[in-house]
Formats: sequence, C-alpha cells, structure tokens
Amino acid sequence: MDDARLERRAHERLRLPLEAQWEGQAGEHEAHVQDLSPGGCYIESDGQVSDGERVTIRVRTPSGAWLVIHGAVAHHQPLKGFGVLFLPLAPATRYQLEDIIRSARGGK
Repeated sequence: MDDARLERRAHERLRLPLEAQWEGQAGEHEAHVQDLSPGGCYIESDGQVSDGERVTIRVRTPSGAWLVIHGAVAHHQPLKGFGVLFLPLAPATRYQLEDIIRSARGGK
C-alpha cells in the first residue's frame, strides 16, 4: 500500500479475517474481510466493483451474527479485492463494529 493512502486513513486498520458477503452493481458475492477499522475495511473477493460504487457488506461477527454495513468502494484490485469507506453508521452498528475491534485487540 502506498504512503499517500496510509496518510488519508482516519483510523488504524486491524488485520482481522472474517467471513463476509457483499452486494453491489454486479450482484451478491461471498468474500472475506481482511482488515477492519471503525471507518472502513478491505474485502478479499474476485467480484467486480468500480471506485465510488456503493456496496452493502454483511460481516459474520465472532459470535456468529451478521453485521450489515453500507459503504463506498475507495479503491479496487481486479480479481483480488477492494477497500471500502463506510458510510455514516447507525449508533447500534457503530457499537457492534467497535466491540468486534475491541475484542480482537484483547479488550483494550
């Protein structure tokens, strides 16, 4: 990842592989979240997206529940994956997301 992209991030991303599904203009796809932060994530998927495309992501939490998050594609690598910037989160969704991150960091 280039230095300019790292400098634009508002949140540190945590490497946290989670099962996921996402839906965009090309339909629904199975995927994995490779890293996660309160502001975005990286989705590993061979599904096709375009920069700026709106997507709906369903992430399977460690408890087995599905967390639904809406976002926009920030960048993509064809047949590999894409980065997502989350759209404004509802308070309950933000709490669940932060709880996943906090638990992965050992409760810190």
